[in-house]
Amino acid sequence: MYSPGGYPVSHFCIGDDIDYIVTDRDGGIWTAYGDEGIYGDHPETTAGLARWDTDGIHTWSPRGRLPVWPLGGSAASTEEAVAWLAWYSHEGAFLSRVDPDTGDISSYRNPLRDTDGIAVRGTRMLLTSRYHNRPGVELSRAELVDDTWVITGQEKLRLPDPVVMRCVQGRDGMLWLRAGDTWVQIEA
Repeated sequence: MYSPGGYPVSHFCIGDDIDYIVTDRDGGIWTAYGDEGIYGDHPETTAGLARWDTDGIHTWSPRGRLPVWPLGGSAASTEEAVAWLAWYSHEGAFLSRVDPDTGDISSYRNPLRDTDGIAVRGTRMLLTSRYHNRPGVELSRAELVDDTWVITGQEKLRLPDPVVMRCVQGRDGMLWLRAGDTWVQIEA
């Protein structure tokens, strides 16, 4: 844990093989794990998704409420107090919306299999799929229609530098994309 000034203040273990990590407005830490985290020795990571507080206390897990067992995480985002986690399994790709106040979870089929970034605002979502080590991404826009995310538009974005893994963060409907030393902001 780092202070706002950038100094280390504490440390704790939240598991192995964290594919994606994002924080919410209350300081909660949301994690989506890869196979070593899911099938590893840390008891709170075996469900594939988790929330932690700033003291490293496990505060949320899906408890069997996902449509299928996750194999790994692909993206994460927050929308005000709500967390969105994108993950995949043997049966396809999914998006899960978690309300930390109630612990309620809603899961949807992800309209794209290879998502590496998401940002959500209401019933609109941005999804990205990067071109490995090339200066561009495919940006998809989606709308929630009758409990199904539907792609409404797609475009290829050329960026100033190559895009690498885990370079996209979503917060409050804004997608922050890092390409080399440049940050690009896209609004849902």
